[in-house]
Amino acid sequence: MFKKILVSNRGEIAVRIMKTCRRMAIRTAAAYSDVDAQSLHRTQADEALYLGRAKSQESYLRMERILELALSSHCEAIHPGYGFLSENADFARLTQEAGLVFIGPSPSAITTLGDKVASKNLAREAGVPVVPGSTLPLSRPEDVVSVAEQIGTPILLKPVHGGGGKGMRIVSRMEEVEQAVTASQREARKAFGNDQVFVERYIPNPRHVEVQVLADHHGNIIHLGERECSIQRRYQKIIEETPSTAVEDSLRREMGRMACLLAREAGYTNAGTVEFILDRDGKFYFLEMNTRLQVEHPVTEMVTSLDLVELQIRIASGEPLPLKQQDVTFRGWAIEVRVCAEDPERGFVPSTGMITRYYEPRGPCIRVDSGIEAGSIVSSYYDSLLAKVVAWGNDREEARTTLIDGLNGYHIEGVKTNVSFANAVLMHPAFVKGDLSTGFIEEHFPGGQGKLKPPAPCLHFMALAATLVYHNRQNLVRASLRPMAAQVGGVSPSKPRYEYVVQGGDEALELKLQQADPASRNWEVWVDGHLYHVTTPQFEFYRRRLKLEIDGKFHRFLLQYSGNFIWATFSGIGRTFEIYTPLEWRLTRFVPTPLKEKATDNFLPCPMPGIIVDVQVQAGERVYRGQPLVIIESMKMESGVASPYDAVVEKVLVQKGQTVDTGETLLVFKHSRSRTV
Repeated sequence: MFKKILVSNRGEIAVRIMKTCRRMAIRTAAAYSDVDAQSLHRTQADEALYLGRAKSQESYLRMERILELALSSHCEAIHPGYGFLSENADFARLTQEAGLVFIGPSPSAITTLGDKVASKNLAREAGVPVVPGSTLPLSRPEDVVSVAEQIGTPILLKPVHGGGGKGMRIVSRMEEVEQAVTASQREARKAFGNDQVFVERYIPNPRHVEVQVLADHHGNIIHLGERECSIQRRYQKIIEETPSTAVEDSLRREMGRMACLLAREAGYTNAGTVEFILDRDGKFYFLEMNTRLQVEHPVTEMVTSLDLVELQIRIASGEPLPLKQQDVTFRGWAIEVRVCAEDPERGFVPSTGMITRYYEPRGPCIRVDSGIEAGSIVSSYYDSLLAKVVAWGNDREEARTTLIDGLNGYHIEGVKTNVSFANAVLMHPAFVKGDLSTGFIEEHFPGGQGKLKPPAPCLHFMALAATLVYHNRQNLVRASLRPMAAQVGGVSPSKPRYEYVVQGGDEALELKLQQADPASRNWEVWVDGHLYHVTTPQFEFYRRRLKLEIDGKFHRFLLQYSGNFIWATFSGIGRTFEIYTPLEWRLTRFVPTPLKEKATDNFLPCPMPGIIVDVQVQAGERVYRGQPLVIIESMKMESGVASPYDAVVEKVLVQKGQTVDTGETLLVFKHSRSRTV
């Protein structure tokens, strides 16, 4: 067994690998860049090795530098994690040539399976069903058109090398092909160093189901069941679970058999994932094989009680698999949420900054794989993934509700995250029923906004939580004034019941609080006439995480305060509440609302921090609403900033290669346009 391993990655996956190594008594070395000098993964390792500057090309993608550090620090193996160099055949080959062990498959397997066209051809030869499409890599738009004419539109453009949704484009009309190919190639070239693409028939609203495989150097290959990964945005997975609600035992066996067949055909070793799409008729098609550990591997670990990183290390060291296919057992259900630094309400644009407050959910059935802590810096140089929260249950509903409760108690301040959005997805009736597809987000949460009105109990719970905290604060103020009142002979009689009006968004709720015994923590709370029995904790003046027992069941809330405003988050819903006494509420109804001012929006603001990769217009050019004007790269993804209306460009204030921040003006339009704010 190895004595020391270099983890050539960062963030939560580096920390997760180090935990297993520590349990196996293997020393670890962390590789880090300038921006990660104070990162969690650096402090968790036995040794920290400086890679270079912040950009990936100058740090985590420097193959020679990584190998030099591994050798000089007497490491025997390199674990690449996922992303960066994890699926780079050249890096795997150079690692072996340096006398080190690459914890992953062979360079030849990575080359074959990392090439999307070659892997599809291999799958065909192995008898695995594939989606109709091109059998050769394509570089010219006219070649893409030719294939599209053969298989019909819509088509899906995908980079030959790479994954994670980067460079993928859906093309519905022939006239869109040229622009889509150019954009796909540009993004693929930056992410993977190769701009070749291939084409396949786009299957609308499929399920994305993948199978985990393990193969050793002794000819043993097993699968560990399937994972449902259909909840995606921009081809990036958000929620994964195992098992899938769409896969019966017979289908599971067949998909697992096909996955193992493909792995054997490719001469595969170590951990890998065979990805399939499942259509509405229950037919599955090979999509690709990821030659690395997957982000969502914890859900498989939760239901099999296996440590995939440990198995990776043992396979790489030459040990045979410790179990056969018939020894693999599945217990219960597991669901994972990827916690990302992004703002769902603004189209999932990346969010950067410092983590100012941090608290993880805990519990026997909750697991958190995190790469952050209070004080961590979230930059625009790397992926937006911060952590993963995984919940286990005896069945899907138990796992789902456990995860919802865990996310309700997950407290991150300093950057925007998708925690509440993920919780809203978990609460959606379609998700509850298991009616999933890769178009789930677009269908139910267009633009990051849910179509359904939040259920009344959720709003009631949030309102009573905010009101109880507000009431407690008011009581503390009253208590501090009692000595002063006593000196002047004042009396502060206690009331049997307190009444409030709570404004949250467009809704106003009437609340009544009653506490039979002032020394007790038990309350009766009426919200618009609905009675709830509530037990509160020992209150603090400002409690950001609040756990209440409501009608015999515990619920967690996240709260923030600003004067009389209390912002509450619960089960995917966020509201700002303002709390009044009935008299104050009546008085506010007669205060005239000031006239809303006019504002001009004759400029194009930057929606996210990043780097300008292309400016597609110039001064004097007429542009149209929805037309992409500037392309920005942030957290390894390209996004177009579109014109908000028809106009003429007066000035372009940015250029290719320039670093920009959120709110910075990108260009100015000639004719200002007024709007009411």
